[in-house]
Amino acid sequence: MQAFKIVASTFLIALVSGCNIALPPVSLPTNVADINAKLAESKPLSQDEAGRGLKEALKKGVTTGTEGLMKPGGFAQNAVYKILLPEEIRNLEQKIRSNALLNAAIGKELDKTIEAMNSGAEKAMNQALPIFSNAISNMSFTDAMKILTGGQGAATQYLKSTTTSQLTQAFQPEIKSALESVAIYNHWTPIVNTVNKNKKLLGLTADVNPNLESYVTEKAMFALFQEIEIQENAIRKDPLNRTSELLQRVFKYADQN
Repeated sequence: MQAFKIVASTFLIALVSGCNIALPPVSLPTNVADINAKLAESKPLSQDEAGRGLKEALKKGVTTGTEGLMKPGGFAQNAVYKILLPEEIRNLEQKIRSNALLNAAIGKELDKTIEAMNSGAEKAMNQALPIFSNAISNMSFTDAMKILTGGQGAATQYLKSTTTSQLTQAFQPEIKSALESVAIYNHWTPIVNTVNKNKKLLGLTADVNPNLESYVTEKAMFALFQEIEIQENAIRKDPLNRTSELLQRVFKYADQN
């Protein structure tokens, strides 16, 4: 009987080999990285991973969003974020520039004002990253999970609520310095005073605020958070922007929840 089993087994092996029977393909991971990725997918997301993943995404977003604005021309050459004159003055700007005498007297001063405002905003961006990094590092797990599953813009709103006050304080000295570097108030203040004295003739119902620092700070903050939200939503929408295994796991969890 034993001899028969051996002969039968040998016969079957020979038969299969001779007939070139194709066995069904088996899908196996091709390398250790694939094996680890498949194992990682099967593990539940831990609190530590969720927190680290979100912080990694935030740091990536704020770095990318800030770097573009802090470069020379980041505001001045940006069609979306270029800081123009305050609206009340902008309404009068065309009248000034279309009048040869007024343009000769004031036009260059308006150009200097626009240039200084944008330069100040660009320089102020250098103050943003340390403030954002501190806010991200101090984020609680509860906040991280709310942000992770909060949908588009949730992280940006969190940063806005926790950093706006600090950013305002940090931005204004940089902006003030840039404005003063071209002696902005030597010509800006007289212009504003003249406009305010003649506001009825000019069709204005309220005085123009002469404080350019607050105006430029507000515009700089708007641009900054707008850019950060663009980066955040890009990570949420497009898996190609999830550039690490941790980001992929964390935002896959967010997609499903």
